[in-house]
Amino acid sequence: MAGHGPAPHIMKIRSVVFDFGNVICFPVPEGKIARAAEECGLPVDEFLRAFWAERLPYDGGLSPEEYWGRVAAAASTEFDAPLIARMVEHEVGFWNTFDARVLSWIDLLRASGYTVGILSNLPHPMAGALRGAPGFLEHFDHVTFSCDLRLFKPQAGIYEHSFRGLGREPGEILFIDDKQENVLGALAVGMKAELFTTWEEFSREVPGRYGLPTPAEADAAS
Repeated sequence: MAGHGPAPHIMKIRSVVFDFGNVICFPVPEGKIARAAEECGLPVDEFLRAFWAERLPYDGGLSPEEYWGRVAAAASTEFDAPLIARMVEHEVGFWNTFDARVLSWIDLLRASGYTVGILSNLPHPMAGALRGAPGFLEHFDHVTFSCDLRLFKPQAGIYEHSFRGLGREPGEILFIDDKQENVLGALAVGMKAELFTTWEEFSREVPGRYGLPTPAEADAAS
């Protein structure tokens, strides 16, 4: 028809990149937070306020000693070295329960010819724990951890590390994260991106939107 130009080119998704916390692993149980707060001698709300206040610098490479020292200062107290060591154990335990449904879908994606990455803001202790978790990183073709780069989402450079590592154009990648600011950061560099709320909602709505294998296929194969 006259007056219409060629249809815009839409890149096919060739890779999927996952955030870690609250996507691949389950949210932190309240009981775990309460036990850590109690060991610090702090109310839960005060512990959480101090815990999150300096979290991005910690994800960006700050040492555990400096980070937990800042947490203590924010709560107007002090943590000695043994308590800091126990807090590191607690925080690794906060995020150590993986969602097998997500991992099964990742395996299906790779079996279907897609490459898969993990892109997460996390500190050195968590990165070390994930590298030491038997078989965990074998699910991924490329790994981007903020502490290794001294960058963190939503800074553009951390997304670039991921799509370059996968050998893809940003428009060929679907990024999945549970925080809106990180989704917007991915969109800003040209990636496709979706906000993750629950597995049930995500699995029902998102894969079909991009022509990806459905999680039901993973269930059928298992």
